[in-house]
Amino acid sequence: MPWGRSGSVARQLLAGRTNVRVKARDLSPTEMNVEPWASPQDQAAAEHTYPTHTPSLLSAQDQEQHPDKLCLDSFWSEVETIQQGSGYTDLDSTRRDSKQSEEGDQEEQWLADAGLSTLISEDSEDVNNAVLLSTLTRTQAEAVQRRLESYTLSLRKRNKPPPRDVRDIFDSPITQTLLTNSQHSEDLAPNSMASVAKTPLSDLQQQHHGAPKEEIFFTDVAYCEQAVIFLKQAKLPQNNGHRRKEDGTLPRVICPRCRLGVTRVQDLSHADMKKVRQLALIDMTALSDLLELEVKRHKTCKRKIPESALFGVPLATLLENDQKVKPNTSTPLFLQALLSFLEKKGLDSEGILRVPGSQSRIKLLQQSLETTFYSGAMSWDDISPNDAAALLKKFIREMPSPLLTAEHLNTFSAVRDITELKQKLHMLNLLILLLPEPNRNTLKALLEFLSKVISREKRNRMNLWAVATIMAPNLFLHKAVPSRLTEGAEKEKGQVEKAADIMRLLIRYQDLLWTIPNFLMSQVRKLNENSNRRYQFYDRRIKNLLRKIHTDSRDKPEKNTSEPRRTVKIQVGDLVSSTMEVQVNINSRASDLLAQFHRQFLCSPDNGKGKLRRNGSVTYPDCAIYEVGGNIGEHCVDLETHLLDLYNSNPGGEWFIKLKPNASRGL
Repeated sequence: MPWGRSGSVARQLLAGRTNVRVKARDLSPTEMNVEPWASPQDQAAAEHTYPTHTPSLLSAQDQEQHPDKLCLDSFWSEVETIQQGSGYTDLDSTRRDSKQSEEGDQEEQWLADAGLSTLISEDSEDVNNAVLLSTLTRTQAEAVQRRLESYTLSLRKRNKPPPRDVRDIFDSPITQTLLTNSQHSEDLAPNSMASVAKTPLSDLQQQHHGAPKEEIFFTDVAYCEQAVIFLKQAKLPQNNGHRRKEDGTLPRVICPRCRLGVTRVQDLSHADMKKVRQLALIDMTALSDLLELEVKRHKTCKRKIPESALFGVPLATLLENDQKVKPNTSTPLFLQALLSFLEKKGLDSEGILRVPGSQSRIKLLQQSLETTFYSGAMSWDDISPNDAAALLKKFIREMPSPLLTAEHLNTFSAVRDITELKQKLHMLNLLILLLPEPNRNTLKALLEFLSKVISREKRNRMNLWAVATIMAPNLFLHKAVPSRLTEGAEKEKGQVEKAADIMRLLIRYQDLLWTIPNFLMSQVRKLNENSNRRYQFYDRRIKNLLRKIHTDSRDKPEKNTSEPRRTVKIQVGDLVSSTMEVQVNINSRASDLLAQFHRQFLCSPDNGKGKLRRNGSVTYPDCAIYEVGGNIGEHCVDLETHLLDLYNSNPGGEWFIKLKPNASRGL
């Protein structure tokens, strides 16, 4: 039977039997401290607090809640520069360079990117489908079902039979048993769900006369599930008329502390980050469906790459070449040099980024850099900061594909149509996680520089709105992807504000956006646990095994509240290779363990492990604690992590103290 005839069966299975509030060994991320993350006054003293650069932006945004006429004029001047310099004026040529996928191809590509291509594969094992689907929440599963149904419908229109009957996917004994038992996991974070249900509109009711000064940002519950709660609340009669009006101000966002600490994008192994991206795509798609965002992915056709060493070179190629010169570099060396020069010479330059450089000088400078940058013969001494800033923007917009990628550029742009700030941040957080690593690292380096520009506003007269309106066209306009922004009907103040607003959010909340939400970490752990069990599923007594697995998970005892001892393996380059025993209690933190390691192995006066500086002080290698194995690949542990909670979340994992990836090994 074709998939469409059994669509209701599949919908019931996905909606009713995958209502999973993902719970990997009672992770306890919802057991949060009552105090919020550090206030602006405390941020400089707390490593885990973000954003450290934000307080300096508050005065700028309070004074300038909307872009002024100079900002608007600068925006369209920037657009004209892009059109003239990049051959962007002909939208027809743009559409030839980029094509929207055929009907059905988008769904097929989406399933592949989400790690769900096995659902439409004729020879896929039922256990693969069960492992993947068992990690999803109800709303996420419904989004998957919609893509499957759309894919089936498109095949019918092209008179192609679907490779598999939908009942083969969801009605097999393995899938039925695993999905049915997964209902017992829906009790994840009941306190967090209650908190989410209370906060969104209650804050608005109390502060509907203006923007709230603080916004609580929960990450324990999937963003799409939070949207379901919010949309239900918005329909209640008592909440009508209490929607906060946008006035251009940005509140301070507070993320309650999690006992498992903060996980940043650089803290996970590549294998785990791949799973994060797959799950983030599913949640982002479910959230887009709920918010009725029309998101169309585009493919960038292969373009002739110019014979160049720097400009117009694919980002991945540029990084690959640079890593031959400097291993482990995460951003292009040319961009590093350019930003370093601008930080030294350009931050106090009035109108930096806005004042155009000399076109003739910029052209000559570009030609010189192409031939001399890698040889080291290039001198930056006589370069104007305005010329260097123009080169920076030119470097970004001349990439063969957008920095935000052709696949996701339209989705980034669509965020401007979301009303609620919190949901905008949810979407941006997921989109950042979806970017390829070179793009994500390059974007972060750019945003960090832009924050430094804004921090010198009193000298350079460039506030948050000014920087955002100047940079927005350079990120959101690209000849590889058609854009409505340049069409005549869109040349309105409101449209400019919306485009600049997304740039503003990326700059302002960048540290928050570059973290992995707790619910995705929980789902990754759950996915790893299920993958580790997959070979048990082939036993003849499959149903008994599955029942036993889920019975064990339901009836397991309360979390370990005793004080277990753990063996920590130490692998600090050539300096130390040893082990140490630690006793973990409810108050033990990762920072305590690292301090004990320093006292025991590095700080002894006669151990000779440090490196003597010229001023007589001693430096020690930059080390971190890593959680390896069990239900995670490799995870760099946040210093504020409570070790007993970490132990309970992953009893099968091992703890290591190792050098950080970019730490010097020559000590």
